[in-house]
Amino acid sequence: MSEKILLVDDDIELVEMIRDYLKQEGYEVGTVHDGERGVREALSGDYAIAVLDVMMPGMSGINALRQIRSESSIPVIMLTARGDDSDRIHGLELGADDYVPKPCTPRELTARIRAILKRTGPAREAGALQAIKVGALEIWPEKRKAEWDGKSIELTSTEFNLLEVLARHAGQIVSKEELSRQGLGRPLMRFDRSIDVHVSSLRQKLAELPDGRSCIQTVIRKGYMLIKG
Repeated sequence: MSEKILLVDDDIELVEMIRDYLKQEGYEVGTVHDGERGVREALSGDYAIAVLDVMMPGMSGINALRQIRSESSIPVIMLTARGDDSDRIHGLELGADDYVPKPCTPRELTARIRAILKRTGPAREAGALQAIKVGALEIWPEKRKAEWDGKSIELTSTEFNLLEVLARHAGQIVSKEELSRQGLGRPLMRFDRSIDVHVSSLRQKLAELPDGRSCIQTVIRKGYMLIKG
């Protein structure tokens, strides 16, 4: 059975174009044209990923995302107006996994979808069944599960990806470019703040070290490092 994708956008012509392209790529696709139904479908458990347009009549994509995140960790990609940084950052802060500026091509959106699904699907790497432990942090890649001092941490799929990359390189600096490629599945774009927003969210979800520091340290002009504590 192929992975099923939910498209939520009131632009019917665009949705049909993207749907047809995704079907040619072998995906099942469900389409909805308003935020209220989009929330219901996203929470149905029938989809592997949802694509939400920010600007929709009635319930906006941002409000739909807020409702989805209150109940589910399904991966979500936001479609935003090109150049509208406020919507992008707000969506990422609410738990969106990535965003694609509109107008976009079906090929670009499909590449983003494929990258996220690849990282949220069953682990295939050798050694993926082994837990990764760094101080009080312990993560299980194959279960997409993380704990701090024995307590479960609720993470979005992208937050988990980034935390896994940092944990596998604990004590080493990981550049934003590398985090973007491994965590988001794409090169870091100019002026892109996605990694910074995701890392900020991770810091809020992870407990502080005994000395009060965050376990994720910023290394100016170089990247981020998960310290062993």
